[in-house]
Amino acid sequence: MKKLPALTLLAIFAAACHGEDKPSPIGYEDTPIIPGTEWRVHDIKRPAPPVVAPGKTNASAPADAVVIFDGGSTDALVSKDGKPCPWKVENGELLIAGGDCWTKEQFASCQLHIEWMSAPETKGNSQKKGNAGVFFMDRYECQMLDCYNNPTYADGMTGCIYGQTPPLVNAVRPAGEWQTYDIIFTAPKLKDGKVVEPAYVTTFVNGVCVQVHTKIMGPTKHKNITNYDGVFPEKAPVRLQDHKNDPPVRVRNYWVRPLP
Repeated sequence: MKKLPALTLLAIFAAACHGEDKPSPIGYEDTPIIPGTEWRVHDIKRPAPPVVAPGKTNASAPADAVVIFDGGSTDALVSKDGKPCPWKVENGELLIAGGDCWTKEQFASCQLHIEWMSAPETKGNSQKKGNAGVFFMDRYECQMLDCYNNPTYADGMTGCIYGQTPPLVNAVRPAGEWQTYDIIFTAPKLKDGKVVEPAYVTTFVNGVCVQVHTKIMGPTKHKNITNYDGVFPEKAPVRLQDHKNDPPVRVRNYWVRPLP
């Protein structure tokens, strides 16, 4: 192969260096319009997203989240009929015992993070072992259950849409270890209170994706099918279920981030 002269190599190197020093454009005004939008590709005039400080860890609430429980007060929760939350706090952990509890704040589409743990000595089996649940808009349940070496029906396992769609895999850790839910809930679209597009959920259990934009068929029911008949609200609280476990399921790092 013919070698390039030294001066030619220097010229190429200088051109490359000069190119690296040239500022990169921060946007364009002469590109095509993106279909279905008012913005051009790489549009310099398109508003930048707001800055949100993330939590120090993946479990910590980001700056724009509503903290429901972070080891201290239960003031963000209420029990039935708006009464104060009866659940006790022990060592910075919330014990689910005393009936279901709801968030004071109402949510539609949202990102939810919660960690929970059932004790190895929890009594019972199947649905009576380490059972709780997250109800989005007080009606669509993502199950929380000790599914480690505890056979039960597929659409009742952790990561399922209860009574509807099983998780893709069982990613539950043994009892006595913390389990993590990271869930993106997309609220149903309404017209005059009627559902015209169903709710959807994308779910991660312990970092493992177990639902991918899965359609929710309607409000959660036990031993029955469901649908979207009736009138539905734009927003509603998130409910945590007390399934009368002995000892109680424990919760920590519970926060909700509203989404558009």
